[in-house]
Parts: sequence; structure tokens; C-alpha cells
Amino acid sequence: MKAHNSPAAAEGANAQIPQICFHRYMGQRLKAARKDKELTGERLAERCHINATYLRQIEAGRKMPSLPVFITLCNELSVSPTYVLQDSLAVHELSDFSILSDLWLAASPHQIELITAMIRGALAFM
Repeated sequence: MKAHNSPAAAEGANAQIPQICFHRYMGQRLKAARKDKELTGERLAERCHINATYLRQIEAGRKMPSLPVFITLCNELSVSPTYVLQDSLAVHELSDFSILSDLWLAASPHQIELITAMIRGALAFM
């Protein structure tokens, strides 16, 4: 099996991820996306209509957001739920797409925007 860079993949694709790790991985992704957008925790909390302390607890992996809060966070950060949850989901081999998948999973939201634009540009010229 191919090596993956995510923390969850390092534990093994078929390993059960403890709930505390799930919270931590999700929180790390949300925090990285927030910083990539150059938002303070206070500003993101305000945009999501949640308490800044609650957001810090989510980012630290101590709290799990409700589904509506999770969706609002993803929308405000312009990231997909898949991006946020990828370290917490079991890794499945994507056959011919595994290299692209690995690169995509390791990319920040800003890098994903650039990659998408590059692929669209390349396809337009084919």
C-alpha cells in the first residue's frame, strides 16, 4: 500500500481513529483554513454566529461542532467538508488517481484554488 501524508493515514488506512483524534484532525484543518484566509478566530466566530471560545475549542479538538455550525464554518472558510474531514476518514486507494489525490489532500485551500485554476486552464487548451 502507498504511504499517505495525513495523520490518520499514518495510523493505517483500516485503523479505527479514536474520537479525540477525529476532533483534533478536524480542528487542525479548520484552523489551517482560517489562517490561510487570514482571519482571526474572533472574526470567524463572529461570521459564524458562534462564541470565539467555542471556536477555539473546536480548533483544539476539544469540542465537535453541530452539523449546521460545521457547514457554516466550511462556507465561511470556502472549504469543502471533505477537506476538513479528510484526515479522519479511512483512506481508499484511487487507482490511477492516487498521486493526484495525495497531492490534493496535502494542499491548503489556497493551493487547491490554484491547482483548480491550472487544471481548468490546461483543459481549455487541449
